[in-house]
Amino acid sequence: MGPDYQRPAVAMPTQFSEEAADNKITSSIANTWWTLYQDKTLNDLVAMAQQNNTDIKLAVARIEEADAAMREVGAETFPTLNLDTRAARSRVTGAGAFPVFGNNPRNNYIAQLGTSFEIDFWGKLRRAKESARAQTLSSIYAKDTVALSLSGLVANNYLLLRSLDSQIVISQDNLKSRDDSLALTKRRLEGGVVSALDVYQAEVASANLRAQLAEFIKLRALTLHQLAVLTGTLDLKLMAAEIESLPIPPTPPAGLPSSLLEARPDVRQAEQQLVSANANIGVAKAALYPTISLTAALGGESLELSNILKSAARIWTGGLSLHLPIFDSGKTGAQVEQASAQQKQALASYESAIQNAFREVNDALVNVRQSTEREFALNESRVAAKKALEISKNRYQSGYSAYLEVLDSQRAYNEAALAFVQSRQSRLFATVELFKALGGGWHSDL
Repeated sequence: MGPDYQRPAVAMPTQFSEEAADNKITSSIANTWWTLYQDKTLNDLVAMAQQNNTDIKLAVARIEEADAAMREVGAETFPTLNLDTRAARSRVTGAGAFPVFGNNPRNNYIAQLGTSFEIDFWGKLRRAKESARAQTLSSIYAKDTVALSLSGLVANNYLLLRSLDSQIVISQDNLKSRDDSLALTKRRLEGGVVSALDVYQAEVASANLRAQLAEFIKLRALTLHQLAVLTGTLDLKLMAAEIESLPIPPTPPAGLPSSLLEARPDVRQAEQQLVSANANIGVAKAALYPTISLTAALGGESLELSNILKSAARIWTGGLSLHLPIFDSGKTGAQVEQASAQQKQALASYESAIQNAFREVNDALVNVRQSTEREFALNESRVAAKKALEISKNRYQSGYSAYLEVLDSQRAYNEAALAFVQSRQSRLFATVELFKALGGGWHSDL
């Protein structure tokens, strides 16, 4: 009863419109994509998060609930067997129209096994089981979606932590350089070579850098606290390490088929919701037809408990029941229409999930490519700024330029060095988002 599920055709290009940054990579990528950053600490953090995070525990509990519901529905397709026992003592009137023979009051004992079985002529139970199974699979894919998002959150926070570590090192090195310049300027002031203006300018530059360093240290602590919550390890401590030590993971080859989106857990979840809604139409339509059940019972009834197993006390019944709705003011028909409308909603959600997934992959591909180009440009800027700083220091110490030129070069180098680290962070962030958009990985032979 009701239409069999067929995967709907969703209009979509066969390949992603954006190309990868590196089309030489042809190896398959495992779903443990975070291991490609080759950082043991990151691997341990993701493992802890997948084991201890409360969102994961909640998703697992929902799977257990859906599995139990599926088994409950599946049990409806098998006969039930019940044991019914009763013991009663009663007294009937002795002044009635019919005389009472025997004991009054009297005992009555009944023990019988009963069974019932609904014949699934119209597929109602089969459709209900199909819907419950789809809900279970949907819960599993929902858990996979949570796990994928959680892994991405852990990776991004860890990359941010390493970026802040690098920015702290840069700030500390630049602060040392500025403090050295300040000490030199004070000595030159004592020698009458420069004015007090140079000293004040150097003090302002050093103070600003100390404030910058304090902000980076604060942000690192906040990021570490977030990682502690994500991993369920509230006393988490991590040693400092620079972000440039992390390798850039491989990017997918050009021409990846858009059918890869079928592997995304959120797309699979949306499809199972559609399967469930489609099956519920069959359940609703089956209510328009008769419900036929077989019943039987076998046991014994006796006035004395010791006689209940004797052949004379044996009782049995067998029967067939049929329930057919005749008139319900359109209630059952309205339930069918509700189920059909819910199926349309699930279809729209499925199509939306695919379209959003396609956009996310294209966005991630262009982010990877453009962040790579941006990092290369900012690296050139950093190298040039460092050379300019060295020249300005030499010119100042030789008396060929004012101290303002050194301050400007120090500021430019500080900004360029920090911008490069932040661009490396953005590039790694983009690779994380690409892994998430592809559902965790890809296979080039698809």
